[in-house]
Amino acid sequence: MQVKMGGDDKVMGQGPFGASYYLKGALAGGICCSLTHGAACPIDVVKTRMQLDPVKYNQGLVGGFRQVIAEEGAMALSTGLGPTAQGYFIQGWFKFGGVELCKIQFVRTLGEESAFRNQTPIYLASAAMAEFVADIFLCPYEACRIRLVSDPTYATSMVGTAKRLVAENGVMGGFYSGFVPILFKQIPYTMAKFAVQGKAANAIYKTIGTDNTQMGAAGNLGVSLLSGVIAGVAAAIISHPADTLLSKVNKAGAGGTGSMMTRLGNIAAETGYMNLCTQGLPARCVMIGSLTAGQFGIFDIVLGTIGAKKFHFHAPEGH
Repeated sequence: MQVKMGGDDKVMGQGPFGASYYLKGALAGGICCSLTHGAACPIDVVKTRMQLDPVKYNQGLVGGFRQVIAEEGAMALSTGLGPTAQGYFIQGWFKFGGVELCKIQFVRTLGEESAFRNQTPIYLASAAMAEFVADIFLCPYEACRIRLVSDPTYATSMVGTAKRLVAENGVMGGFYSGFVPILFKQIPYTMAKFAVQGKAANAIYKTIGTDNTQMGAAGNLGVSLLSGVIAGVAAAIISHPADTLLSKVNKAGAGGTGSMMTRLGNIAAETGYMNLCTQGLPARCVMIGSLTAGQFGIFDIVLGTIGAKKFHFHAPEGH
């Protein structure tokens, strides 16, 4: 796939899409992911506790909030905020920027007519490639976040957590023991997120008899938010088993000894398939549904503020 980075190239009558657009898309993606994941940190703390200790945290999302606050104080809900905000800024930079880059290059490679007929495969492939790169940078931050949430006394800061993880386990063991489950979690999640959001947005526009070029900024923002909720819930359900494994494998001693795959197998056997799919799922649907809607909404707002307009698939002339 040849990447054209020129500033005067238009696609489907939109653009230009060059280096400036991709950098703006990456910046908007970093901001939207950092803000939304940071805001959702209290929910994620409770959700992670429910996954790691379902016997203790068995009173649902609201009950989990009450337990954490009663035992550790309200500030415990911000545990892991630093690595969450920083890690997801970097992840959002590569994810949203990468998806924009990949889908536009696919259109250029396949031709506009073929690309219009294959929007969903383009979304899926673009999301998978962008997320793989993003996860390489996200994984160390997730390892620090989960260790802090599971053991708040482990270290007093993200830097301290990172240093101790490396000292005790090495770089690969400390930062990347959860890389395989994070791929199994994030890649299907991101593929579903972008593909479902694109399909949902198209369906919403079709239902009201218009498209994004004919609707104002407020209307397009509303479509992004509604389609984002739909996409977030679908993506949360699909990726939840791997999310549970990721939370558990980063807990000290989880899965016993041996290779990462051995530990993951032990955790899956101990937890059971149904529990992998359901422990903390309602909390995660609430979190990911609102988070995904917020991401697409903030992405559109930031992109417009810094002088760019998001690429949308449009039928070629004559269709």
